[in-house]
Amino acid sequence: MEPFSFEKLPEVIRVLFEKVEHIEDLLQGLQHEDSTENEILTIQEAAKFLKVTVSTLYTKVSRREIPVSKPGKRLYFNKYELKKWIIASRKKTVIEISKEAEDRIKTLNKHKNFV
Repeated sequence: MEPFSFEKLPEVIRVLFEKVEHIEDLLQGLQHEDSTENEILTIQEAAKFLKVTVSTLYTKVSRREIPVSKPGKRLYFNKYELKKWIIASRKKTVIEISKEAEDRIKTLNKHKNFV
């Protein structure tokens, strides 16, 4: 940052104030994300979030395919856990599988050359 004169002080303070406001806005957005990230959902809300029917969700629960909490008779879902479950269920592409196979072959060849 370049030095500034006394005359430029009001402008520098204004810019600094704007930057602080921007940082505050970003932090408030992150806090909002955190609060909705760990949100507890009912079965209807979870079905809507996952874009499936309630009966499909009941089936997944009964097969123990999806993370769920059941304190008493009601089912509750953690939004963050549902997101993690979706990501963990991701299927690899053909390119990713081919790359893993090539890497595995290279590793095996390196070990083979050592022996």
